Amino acid sequence: MRRRLADISAPRPSAAEAGRVARRCARRAALGLAVALVAALPRGAESEIFFEGRVVAVFDGDTIEVLVDGERRRIRLLGIDTPERGQPWAERAKQALSQRVFGKQVRVNAVDVDRYGRTVGEVYADGVCVGCELVREGHAWVYRRFSDDAVLLELEAVARAERRGLWGLPESERVPPWEWRERHPRSRRSRAEAAEVPPAADFACGAARTCREMRSCAEARFHFAQCGMTRLDGDRDGVPCEALCGRR
Repeated sequence: MRRRLADISAPRPSAAEAGRVARRCARRAALGLAVALVAALPRGAESEIFFEGRVVAVFDGDTIEVLVDGERRRIRLLGIDTPERGQPWAERAKQALSQRVFGKQVRVNAVDVDRYGRTVGEVYADGVCVGCELVREGHAWVYRRFSDDAVLLELEAVARAERRGLWGLPESERVPPWEWRERHPRSRRSRAEAAEVPPAADFACGAARTCREMRSCAEARFHFAQCGMTRLDGDRDGVPCEALCGRR
């Protein structure tokens, strides 16, 4: 009986050979997926996606500085925007961020670099998405110009409906920060400017406990914003130790 050509040219592989072929195909598929994912990342994010560091400064409600292997990196939280200095709720948003991240080890998922040279990314502290929590608690808007994240939008909608945080303010005081910056070009701060609260190296939490023990407004603001000492703001106007810092 004549044997079929297929029986001669393509002998059936053993089980071990079939396993090796399957593993090679799986590795190639995984490599192809990885290459595709890297190609889809924003420019500047390919070389480093995740990194960890300790938060050493909080500049406002959406910008921090992280110490990574001895290098300070400024991080802009992805997808959110918080009140600018001079807006209602600006100090409270900054304080909320400080309480969540200051002095802690955080994980950053870097996705871009903005025009100020800051890394833009998701920040996680204690396993929690910090930006998400700020929106959920009513300390931040979803920055719609740069994000259409369905989760953030839903969190904002719930916070607004329940009048959490800044959503409890009168409507006239709830101006989105991007609109505020357009209306106040002279008072518009670069988001890359230095923090009003000095770096952590200048002061230490616990060194002073009352306004009488503070030597300057800068020290009072440090303890208020960075150490969570809300009692320094007795009348809850966002200004600690008014004998030192005065009223805005």
